[in-house]
Amino acid sequence: MQTAVTPSPALPSVAAAPSFIERKYVPTLVFVTSLFMLWGIAITMGDVLNKHFQNVLQVSKADSGLVQFSIFGAYAVMGIPAGLFMKRFGYKNGVLLGLGLYSLGAFLFVPAANAGSFGLFRGALFVLACGLATLEAVAHPFMAALGDQRTSDQRLNFAQSFNGLGAVIGPLLGSYFILNGTSATGDLTSVKTLYVVIGSVILAIAVAFAFLKVPALQDAHAAEAHAETEAGFYAGTPETVAAPRKLLQHAHFRWAWLAQFLNVAAQGGTWAFFINYGVEKMHFSDATAAGYFSLFMVLMMSGRFVGTFLMRYIAPNKLLAAFALANVLMCVIVAQSWGWPSFIALLLINFFFSIMFPTIFSLGIKDLGPHTPQASSILVMAVAGGAVFPYLMGKIANHDIAAAYYLPIICYAFIALFGARLYKVAHKTA
Repeated sequence: MQTAVTPSPALPSVAAAPSFIERKYVPTLVFVTSLFMLWGIAITMGDVLNKHFQNVLQVSKADSGLVQFSIFGAYAVMGIPAGLFMKRFGYKNGVLLGLGLYSLGAFLFVPAANAGSFGLFRGALFVLACGLATLEAVAHPFMAALGDQRTSDQRLNFAQSFNGLGAVIGPLLGSYFILNGTSATGDLTSVKTLYVVIGSVILAIAVAFAFLKVPALQDAHAAEAHAETEAGFYAGTPETVAAPRKLLQHAHFRWAWLAQFLNVAAQGGTWAFFINYGVEKMHFSDATAAGYFSLFMVLMMSGRFVGTFLMRYIAPNKLLAAFALANVLMCVIVAQSWGWPSFIALLLINFFFSIMFPTIFSLGIKDLGPHTPQASSILVMAVAGGAVFPYLMGKIANHDIAAAYYLPIICYAFIALFGARLYKVAHKTA
């Protein structure tokens, strides 16, 4: 005799955890991640050039900070044009434009070195940095679009980890080819040769990317796109049922922009005078200080991998606030000139700095719908903070390099406030 079997009631379905990346996007993710590494090399090479120009072109610390002004100032100029170009022609063409400007700027080092002109070098760096600004404006939303919005923080921190790798390679190249041996006090031939090689490599990468097939993408941050139509991109229209907010009406975006401005300001100043601190306070040679600068960047890279892991258990905004408060303490210790304890604190600044740029960026563009491309380009413009701060720190550094590190405390204190409270997205009410 058979016993009747009563079917078990269906169990409630459990929502699957969002995936880090879909398989079809993996080749694109690999290439876009490489872009983060490429501009990491260029940015940190600027800090090596800062010290080299002091040696060869006899510029002061404050004036050498104009290297950072040329680099980061380009972000203020190129941020919005890059966003408009990306909106009109797409992510892929935006990448090609960025790589083209990067390569052109590198090749312009040839006439600048031949003339021995600090002004021409700054012009070449400006063109190169316009390429970097374009790449950043494109690559961040590009990476965010390669999957679920809930994992965009993880993807951006993962990609920025390879930006950290580029930041390690940059000072190693600079130490070996520019600050090592006779080139440290001699001519500009090594600078010219190195940037010709860099320009050639970037040009080759651009050609390779032109042949890469990019799958169709869905905006990962378009949670409210159904309400905020393209017609209301800049302002609400009477045709919509609920008028969408303008971009600047999103408070979390406004605070993210200010946090990013101060974040890059602190980064630019801290990086620009790292080698000077090693030479003046630790009595290292230029090449030895540049070697420690590479370790400085290793700590940033490791911090991003650690941060990406910790974000699986700790909310990104909370981790951001904790790391910012840690850097307030590190800056205080650095400013005391306590020898190795202060120098170790200087190294640790980059570990805690690691997650700040990508996390602020990701928090700033959440739930912006069709505003996302515009928001991304404006957030890239916030990198202009790095154009101003090195000059201000340089003014103090002309008298005491250690005391200059009091200034970034202001920046990290606000970033901690952003991570604790100001990051929150205010959703519309019916």
